[in-house]
Order: sequence, then C-alpha cells, then structure tokens
Amino acid sequence: MRALVLERKGELAIRDIGINETMGATDVRIAVHTVGVCGSDVHYYQHGGIGDFIVTRPMVLGHEASGTVLEVGADVRGLRPGDRVCMEPGVTRAPTWVSRVGHYNLEPGVEFWATPPVHGVLRPQVVHPAELTFRLPDQVSYAEGAMAEPLAVGVHAVNKARVALGDVVVVHGAGTIGLLTTLAARAAGSSHVIVTDVKQAKLDVLARYPFITPVNARGGDVAARVMDLTAGRGADVVFEASGSTAAAESCLDLVRPAGTVVFIGMPQGPIAYDLVKAQTKEAHVEHVFRYASVFDRTIALLASGQIDVKPLISRTFPFAEAVEAFELAASGADDVVKVQIELGGAQGTAGQHAEVGA
Repeated sequence: MRALVLERKGELAIRDIGINETMGATDVRIAVHTVGVCGSDVHYYQHGGIGDFIVTRPMVLGHEASGTVLEVGADVRGLRPGDRVCMEPGVTRAPTWVSRVGHYNLEPGVEFWATPPVHGVLRPQVVHPAELTFRLPDQVSYAEGAMAEPLAVGVHAVNKARVALGDVVVVHGAGTIGLLTTLAARAAGSSHVIVTDVKQAKLDVLARYPFITPVNARGGDVAARVMDLTAGRGADVVFEASGSTAAAESCLDLVRPAGTVVFIGMPQGPIAYDLVKAQTKEAHVEHVFRYASVFDRTIALLASGQIDVKPLISRTFPFAEAVEAFELAASGADDVVKVQIELGGAQGTAGQHAEVGA
C-alpha cells in the first residue's frame, strides 16, 4: 500500500510498502482519514531514534489517527462498516500483571504505532483491535478525532494530578501536549491556568481561551510571576510538559506546600532534583507515560464542547504533500502547534523524497 515511509534518519518517501496485517475475529479494518504529526514522529525523522527505540529499517510514521470502519471481525460488537472512529495506538498482545493492575500503558511488550519496529498509520488502511477503536460522535470531526490521542495524554495527566474545583495550575510548555493539558485542567475545574513558554506565538494561541494567563519565560522570572499571580501561595498543581531541563528543575519552586507536580515532558538527560525542597513542602510528585483507560472520556469531552481543540490545528496537508507537512512540523516554526495530514484516498507520488539538513 501507499505510505509515508521513514527510510532512515533524515529521509522520508511516499511509496508503496508491503504490510501484512491479518484480520482477526475481534479486529476491524479502517480506512485512515486524518493523521496528526506528533513530536515523536518528527524526532524519529530528525534523529533516527528516541532512547532505546532506534529506526533500523524503513518504518511508516503516524499514530494520531481517525478514519472510517470498512470491515469488522466476526466477534465484533458495537462497531459496523461506515462508523467514523479514532484509534488508541498501543496494542498489548500478551498482557502481564502490569495490565492486570490497571497500567497497560507500562507493559514492556506493548506495540505502539510508529515506534520501532511497529509501522504507523500514514497509509490508506489499518487493521486494529475493536476494543481500541472508538466511534466518533456526530459533532466530532475527523480532525478533532485525530487530536484525541494527544489530548488523552493531558486527560491522563490531569487525572493523576487529581485537579480539584478551583485549583490554580501552572503548565510549562505551550506545545501540543502542554496546551491540551491546559484545556484538560480547565475542563476538570481549575479556576486559572498559567502557561509558560519561550515562544510568544505559541502562547498567543491561548488568547481565545478564558482564565488562562500566558507567561513568556524568555528572560523573565517565572517563579516571581507565578507567586505574584497566586498571592505568594504557589500553584496547586504544576505540569511540566516542555521537556526543558530548566523548566523541570523549577517545578518545586512553583508548587504550594502539599501541592502536586506532574512530569509529562521528557528531558534529554537527568535533571537536578531538590529532594529536601520536595520533602519540606511534602510535594506530591507524579509521572506520565502516554495514558491508560481515558480514550472514551477524552472523546466525550470533545463531544461535549468543554474542550475545543480546533484552534490548535495550525495547518492540514493532503497526503500527497505529507513530506512538506513533516518539513513544516520539523521547522520549529513559532506559530505551528499541530500539523495534520488528510489521506482521503490520496495516493501520493512515487519516489517523493526529502532529506533533513540538505
């Protein structure tokens, strides 16, 4: 089938690739409609790996997806051909005790789309377990459905933080995950969210959302600003979603005594952690890796209108221009939050290539 293939570090191609997927009794076959370009996709494109996950052979990219059911397995109930759906991309083939205690996202053997050696979904069709395929309500578009996957990270983080009505929240990072965590915190009942970033154009996206204060961290004292906005109390919850070492190390300075810090972003290396400061504040500290058991709730939030992700979709490309879509996402342009690609039956052009750093 035609797909967007990462041939190796720095090289993409739209070309035919053989992918053997067997349709099982509990599976569905889906025509892929819209796919978001994730930061992890860009990282594989630019660097050829993330941690222990190294691209050693051609791999199809993409894991934030929506589409239409084409076929259902014999034992599938609740889905039928023609249903508009989005898909949770991590499949656990052989669950262990980790899944049994409710943390299937932490299974060491999970197969996650576009994580080596598993192919992603920037291709016309995919076979997927029905239990990880969710019908989209009529009021949720394909584009919004493809945002359910990154939004699920924010919903999971907010659940772990136990955000309460009236909480004041700080979010470090106005990228996709930071902004979606911000919207999830507001939906959970926070009274005020303070969002920090070094790129003003990303913070400007927040202008249409009430009770959210953008703070440009470039050259400013973020801790002083947070204390000023909270009357010296500190934030009830601090989310680190930037992946910045400096931002991660500052979280304990921003949280109130007995408040909560949640680490979502992944710094490139170890950070300095002030254990005494954490102890003397009795700070609660949580960590997030993807999500678990929140996809249905995430879609319900989109359908309810409590979370509006449309302003975060910066640009949509046809599949034939998928290489250009990745180049834009990889450019780091200040005004780009989320780039999406629509397949819509487009087949692309044979042999289209792009190389990083050319």
